Amino acid sequence: MIRIGVIGYGYWGPNVVRNLRSLEGCEVAAVCDRSPAALTRVAQVYSDLAVTADPSELIQSPKIDAVAVVTPVCTHFELAKAALQNGKHIFIEKPFTSTTQQAETLVDLAAQKNLTIMVDHTFLFTGAVRKMRELIHEGVLGDLYYYDSTRVNLGLFQHDVSVIWDLALTICRSWIFSSRSSPKR
Repeated sequence: MIRIGVIGYGYWGPNVVRNLRSLEGCEVAAVCDRSPAALTRVAQVYSDLAVTADPSELIQSPKIDAVAVVTPVCTHFELAKAALQNGKHIFIEKPFTSTTQQAETLVDLAAQKNLTIMVDHTFLFTGAVRKMRELIHEGVLGDLYYYDSTRVNLGLFQHDVSVIWDLALTICRSWIFSSRSSPKR
């Protein structure tokens, strides 16, 4: 059983908590948010969960194996670094970090400590993306020369992330995900 502490219960945090709680072999041990209103929402939905406004309680707890960072991107690096330094695996929402240098630092630190980093992406596990991957992998669609998609809901506007870079990363990840899954000919 892996025990996870979730930091951030704002826009996307409720989805992460709900999905982690539904996984076999996973237990959400506690939720952290600096907003008293967010902590009240957690307590109303999940009366069995411990709540705190202090991220260090989760990061330093010997009872927590992994930390999910579901906060604004400007906080990702410091929270993830502290979690890794305290021996925690990390699950982090996209975008991973604000800079490439921060990302490299976290990847190196995780490797040194033999810990796992998982970066979530909304579309990675959706039914439509999984079906496209399956069809491409099985060669059902033949050779693909062009792929087009439309994102109709941009979600929450974040002031600390460029929407252009965010969408570009989405497209690149989708392309890499599909091309790595394509059969070798």
